[in-house]
Order: sequence, then C-alpha cells, then structure tokens
Amino acid sequence: MLKGNIIAITSGKGGVGKSTVAVNLALTLSELGKKVAIIDLDIYGYSIPKILNITSKPKTMNNKIIPIGYNENISVMSMGFLLKGNEPVVWRGPMAGKMVGHFFEEVIWGKQDYFILDLPPGTGDMALDLHQKLPECQEIIVTTPHPNAVHVAERTGQMAKQTNHKIIGVVENMSYFKPNEMTRYNIFGQGGGETLSKNLETDLLAQIPLIAPNENGNPVVLIHDDLTLKKEYLAFTHCLLEKVSSKIAK
Repeated sequence: MLKGNIIAITSGKGGVGKSTVAVNLALTLSELGKKVAIIDLDIYGYSIPKILNITSKPKTMNNKIIPIGYNENISVMSMGFLLKGNEPVVWRGPMAGKMVGHFFEEVIWGKQDYFILDLPPGTGDMALDLHQKLPECQEIIVTTPHPNAVHVAERTGQMAKQTNHKIIGVVENMSYFKPNEMTRYNIFGQGGGETLSKNLETDLLAQIPLIAPNENGNPVVLIHDDLTLKKEYLAFTHCLLEKVSSKIAK
C-alpha cells in the first residue's frame, strides 16, 4: 500500500514533457523538505532513469524490492531498472498491468509525503487499466499550448473524471521561449493551457517555458540546471501544495 499523498501526472500524447514535469515536481518537493517517491508507470515508454541519469539497479530484501535512492528525500522505481540497456517492453497488457501491481505492493516504499506517478499517455488499454487500478489520487494533466495537444489532452482528462479521479489542475509545458527579457516566442502557439483547464473545469497551475540548450547543445530540463526553470517549478509546487492541502482538509 502507498502511504502518502498520491499525485498522478498524465497527458493526452507523448512528447509534451509529462515525465519531465513529474521529475521536476518531485525534485522541487524534495528541496522543500518533503519525502517523495517517483513511480514510473509508463511501462512501454519509461524515461525516468534517463532523465535522472540513474544507471544503478534496485536490490531486494526478503523478496521485496528496494527502490533506488536519488537523494536523501527521493525514491524511484521504473521498468527501466529491470531491463538491460534500452530494451523495449514487448508484453501484452495483462503482463504490464501485473508489473504495475508489483510496483505498488512489492516495493518497500515506507512512509512518503508524496507519491508522484508518471502515467502512460492517452486513453488506450494500458492507461485505462491503470486508472482503474490506481488508489485514490489527484491528477495533473500536462499539455503544450498547441491546439492538437490540447484536443487530445482533454480526452485524457475526461477519462480521469469517468474513473473517479480528481483533476487538480493543468500544466502547460513548453509554453514559450524567452531568450532575453525583451523577447518572447510562442513557438507552439498560446492559450492552450487556459483552454484545457476551462474545458476540464479546473485550474491552470503553471506555464513552464522552454529553456535554451546548454553549451554542449543538450536540452536543459532539470531545475538544478537553470534558475528560471527552478523559479517556475517552485511557484507551481507551492500552488499545488495549497490545493492538495485544501482538498485533504475537505
């Protein structure tokens, strides 16, 4: 059993930064002194190990799995830890669903303040099966401003409602690119997050910008690599904590 506040991160389609949002939310919560577990439930499209650059493998104790410790406050579990290299998962749905159950029941999580669940995108069999198996949780829908991403993400939000999960809000990722204080580019359009939150009758929690690549040409995606990103996620996380607290109080 998962003991703590459970927040699921999902999206309508891949490529919108769902897993990046999940990781940075966990990192920010950790910096605020919270104990956090990240569970990578995107079985076929696992990416958390790559984002966090974790190469170690989990150990076992008394036939239970010990999650990987990223720092003193974060524990992580992913399908990627159980495979060699970048192997694909070529299982049918029932087997993948069984593995999800192992992540909930066979991992020694202990007491956590927050569990961040990185769900598979979309409304297919795997996503639907997961929504039906999840313990009571609150969901964040991630989209970009692009109308097509918003259109697909709305269906994911409707599925969350139909499976009796509460949508706590929307995050608009890759919202804009601001190379300097005087210039702003809305590369993927604008207003998508506002539209989605309105259609789902929830709040727009954050608009996360694109950050310029580092000197090696690699994309900057983690809060400890960029001050602007850190400030945006700190504001987002404080907003989230207020909403989670208010819902718990009710």
